[in-house]
Amino acid sequence: MDLGDQKIAIIGLGYVGLPLAVEFGKQRAVLGFDINEARIAELRSGIDSTLEVTSADLKAAPHLVFSSQRADLESCGVFIVTVPTPIDTANRPDLTPIVKASETVGKALKPGAVVIYESTVFPGCTEEVCVPILERVSGLKFNVDFFCGYSPERINPGDKVNTLTTIRKITSGSTSEVAEAVDALYGSIIKAGTWKASSLKVAEAAKVIENSQRDLNIAFVNELSVIFDRLGIDTTEVLEAAGTKWNFLPFRPGMVGGHCIGVDPYYLTHKAEEVGYHPQVILAGRRINDNMARYAARNVIRLMLKNGIDVARSTVGIMGITFKENCPDIRNSKVVDLVKELKNWNVNVVITDPWANADEVQHEYGLELGVINDANPVDALVVAVGHNEFRSLTLPQLRALCRSPQPVLADVKALYDRHAAVAAGFTVFRF
Repeated sequence: MDLGDQKIAIIGLGYVGLPLAVEFGKQRAVLGFDINEARIAELRSGIDSTLEVTSADLKAAPHLVFSSQRADLESCGVFIVTVPTPIDTANRPDLTPIVKASETVGKALKPGAVVIYESTVFPGCTEEVCVPILERVSGLKFNVDFFCGYSPERINPGDKVNTLTTIRKITSGSTSEVAEAVDALYGSIIKAGTWKASSLKVAEAAKVIENSQRDLNIAFVNELSVIFDRLGIDTTEVLEAAGTKWNFLPFRPGMVGGHCIGVDPYYLTHKAEEVGYHPQVILAGRRINDNMARYAARNVIRLMLKNGIDVARSTVGIMGITFKENCPDIRNSKVVDLVKELKNWNVNVVITDPWANADEVQHEYGLELGVINDANPVDALVVAVGHNEFRSLTLPQLRALCRSPQPVLADVKALYDRHAAVAAGFTVFRF
């Protein structure tokens, strides 16, 4: 099987799909498809609000066109699905986007087509959930009339070093011939090379454990930070000392949000429970990490009360709401949990973030972005995200944003020297 002459459709043009569409669009016909008409309009105008690709990148892909019209998919022979796979309020996999995308693709399938999924799923999802939908909607038979592949995305939003083409790509196919074809397809754009897995299920499992492993490592240092706080020692100092050993892993405590680390483990635990095993370590790590935002908020309140600040009449400034630094992505931001906990104490909360889109924050979380400055001072500051704009602030500049005689500084990302912050007049809390 040779996919070299087939037009590719990329379904979903977010942080994952757009860079993929651009790379393929530099050398072959690509249809970038998204149901969000506003997203299509901005891309056609040469703008990417996610900041993953530049206007120059878009111009460098002459074979890439954008559409929100499902009929345009019928000209394609390869479909790559890159829609999000979130969790619901009960931390269960929400497969709605991938189900709807499969229905859309199914209507455009023709004999010989290949459908490749990049969305994070549990092992077996492609064959157990997606394939039956493709068969039902298209009327075609799997591995006879159409075929599937799975090649998990490894996009790191905001990272301009580890980009799509410089990260090794896992590939797989529903037959040995398809696996070779899918591997060759990605090999045409991935400079770092590919790794061909033996099956779709193996590739799916590899993806879901990558971020589960990272989640558990962060949970470990988060638990250490709680212990060390009670012991009266600084977690950062302990980790730096331990880091002098050659094989000590350099993880740091923090709030775990985003589209991967805080979500993927639940896909794995869902499947584990479905086959009769109740995972203990993975879920324990999730409980620790999911609680860190509330833990931070409660410590801020505790220190404010200790300093004699009238909490009910106070204002707490939150610096950052994106899930990571120097990136506009607000998906699954744990800063939102911190805000909710503070508001439970009737605290007035002001959020500022130079990277986040105010309309998106309002739409997703019902929160407004505001301003923190000497004309709009606060009683406590929570530096929740390590944006460069916040890293560049001096401690006197931070102190000037506070009106309380003894303000609290929650330096969640450990951006500032603890001793210098105390000398500047802050009561400091950090993980």
